[in-house]
Amino acid sequence: MIRVLIADDQALVRAGVKMLLQAAGDMEVVAEADDGAEAVRLAERHLPDVILMDLRMPRVDGLEAIKRVLAARPATRIVVLTTFAEDSNVYAALRAGAVGFLVKDDEPERMVDAVRRAASGEQLLAPSVLRRVLDRFLAAEEQAAAPPPAGLTERELEVLALVGTGLSNAEIAEELHVGVTTVKTHIAAAMDKLGLRNRIQAAVVAHRSGLVDAAFRPVRPPRGGLSNPPTG
Repeated sequence: MIRVLIADDQALVRAGVKMLLQAAGDMEVVAEADDGAEAVRLAERHLPDVILMDLRMPRVDGLEAIKRVLAARPATRIVVLTTFAEDSNVYAALRAGAVGFLVKDDEPERMVDAVRRAASGEQLLAPSVLRRVLDRFLAAEEQAAAPPPAGLTERELEVLALVGTGLSNAEIAEELHVGVTTVKTHIAAAMDKLGLRNRIQAAVVAHRSGLVDAAFRPVRPPRGGLSNPPTG
């Protein structure tokens, strides 16, 4: 059962989302919060797997709540709820560690699917959306290109490059002819070694280090010079 916390200052939104998720059968809404401060407090008490977090709330806003929750429990998967897909705060939330975002008028099935995918570590941004997000991230950072990350196996570099193209775990598994569990293991290992919180940050590293070209195609990592032998 996926444990979900809903944080939104509109009672009707919370009620509708709760009804939708609990009807799915594999989800339990363990708590509801009407502001960011309460979201942080309830997250500490109920330890949800996924938090659906509105950004515009009184007292403590969603962005600050995301930072506080992840500082205390980095494994929590936070999905941003927003009214406008182009809300500039969405990018700040993704940078802070949110795993994706949903527009509040999305199809109900998309919200249910997003919670499931967030809980399983999947990506919540389509490649076209990922491109816009990456453009925003890379433009904001204004850093020079970096070499491929040190300390990763060849397979981890290869998987990181495919994450940078926007592929899902299942699509990466098909591309590499391995199991989805193997892909998840490599992604988790790479992100842990690099100190990354979500796939958006992993995609930024993949692009910044030249593992993915401008057309969103993976660039095969160079052989040799890796600290660990290839696995998987």
